[in-house]
Amino acid sequence: MVLVLAAAQFIMVLDTTVMNVSISAVVEDLDTTVSSLQLAITAYTLVMAAFMLTGGKLGDILGRRRAFTIGLLIYGVGSLTTALSPNIDVLLIGWSLIEGLGATLVIPAIAALVAANYEGKARAMAYGIIGGIAAAGAAAGPLIGGYITTVASWRWVFAGETAVIILLLPVMRIIRDQPRTADRPRIDVPGVLLSAAGMALIVLGILQSSTWGAIKPRNPPVVNGEELTPLGFSPVPFLVLGGLVVLALFAVWERRVEARGGEPLLRIPMLGIGRLRGGLVMLGFQQLVIAGTLFVLPLYLQVVLGKDALETGIAILPLSIAMFVFALSGPKLAEHVPVRRIVQAGLVLALLAAVVLLATVDLELNETGFAVGMALFGAGVGLVVSQLGNVIMSAVEPEDTSEAGGLQGTAQNLGASLGTAILGAILLSGLLGAFTRDVVDNPDIPASVQQELVAATEQGIEFVPVAEVESAVQGAGLPPAQVDAITSAYADAQILALKAALGAAAIVILIALWFTRGLPATRLGAERAPPEEAAAAG
Repeated sequence: MVLVLAAAQFIMVLDTTVMNVSISAVVEDLDTTVSSLQLAITAYTLVMAAFMLTGGKLGDILGRRRAFTIGLLIYGVGSLTTALSPNIDVLLIGWSLIEGLGATLVIPAIAALVAANYEGKARAMAYGIIGGIAAAGAAAGPLIGGYITTVASWRWVFAGETAVIILLLPVMRIIRDQPRTADRPRIDVPGVLLSAAGMALIVLGILQSSTWGAIKPRNPPVVNGEELTPLGFSPVPFLVLGGLVVLALFAVWERRVEARGGEPLLRIPMLGIGRLRGGLVMLGFQQLVIAGTLFVLPLYLQVVLGKDALETGIAILPLSIAMFVFALSGPKLAEHVPVRRIVQAGLVLALLAAVVLLATVDLELNETGFAVGMALFGAGVGLVVSQLGNVIMSAVEPEDTSEAGGLQGTAQNLGASLGTAILGAILLSGLLGAFTRDVVDNPDIPASVQQELVAATEQGIEFVPVAEVESAVQGAGLPPAQVDAITSAYADAQILALKAALGAAAIVILIALWFTRGLPATRLGAERAPPEEAAAAG
């Protein structure tokens, strides 16, 4: 039975990594840009984060197995739409929206159905298998996607997902459903809208920071012919602050609904459970680092080094193998070592990986150093991912597993959305800043040409192969010496931008180490902390 749930989990996490490793092919096929694909990747995880709590609540209303089945059907429709996408707009609808909505039903149901079908050590092992399969999906996605994209087309990956879902549907009945409560909850529509709007504003602000400017306006949006620069600043900080305010209003509304005896989308006191809160925070950090890193590294391999999708997957293979092995061995290790120590060890390994990658990323691939960095990163993330599902779900009573599953999916996908948005924004902002500095400081480039280049990049800069920059500069009729100076400046700027993004990932890992204090300091299962172990939040 767990294999059916694991197969669905595998598909859920396969998409983003497949899209990452196929960036160059998708950009060329759909005649779009890296920035547009970054938007699609971010929107996919954001849709899941925004509506995951709603999906968990629908599981309470429909029954977990039925919600799981309906979600798979929706996901299959989205996968087929994605496979047939003629342009980026249809891709956004099929992948980012339809598949994202389908996943909001499937992911909470997986967590709840595992809790309903297993107990004790068997449950810990089942969550370990689910976590291991999720890790395998995230890790094997580059290899699978790379191979299929290179020998056929990226579209076949999504068509294949549809086929797998069709095969899974007939075996749904072997899964024992969790009984529904007599009083079925209602959907808290205002809560849905407030939570979705709050998260969307925050992620949109971060995503657009590389274009609009983080604080100082650079290329702000235009409304009715006027640039939108509130109080002379970029709109970005106002969007992020507005999102936080809306989320605060969401918390106030949820408390009010519960106080009146209604059914809130999220019972805020649940976040007062220390073990649950600690697991959710770490899950968000984990996904931020994974998603951001797996967005940045394929750009290095494909755009800078010119590797195809298959070669990219092979280069990332050490990560795939290490992540899978350590994710599956984590539950067994947890029988002897406290969860907190396992997660801390995993984060230290991931931090070492970031340091190794920072030292090896260059215009030529250091194959040994890159492979070591990938293996360390995979081992570290594998240890972390093996623990958090069981930490979260063991913190609540069986009747609360659907809501906890929704929270787990929200943290997971919000972290992934923020990871792609933050590290992608740092990458593009770093590219623009480094290129502009190199151009202005280069005596081989005349002042008039410097001014033209700075003006041309005021509205942002794309992460493209150096050959495209060289071709564009040659087309402007510049002499060979100036062409070489400009393309060299762009190539150097790419490396600096990549290192800035990887450095940001390292900083996030350091911050995450501080927050491991919220995880159990004992072996999970050695003691069962009551769900009411902490006072209600706020």
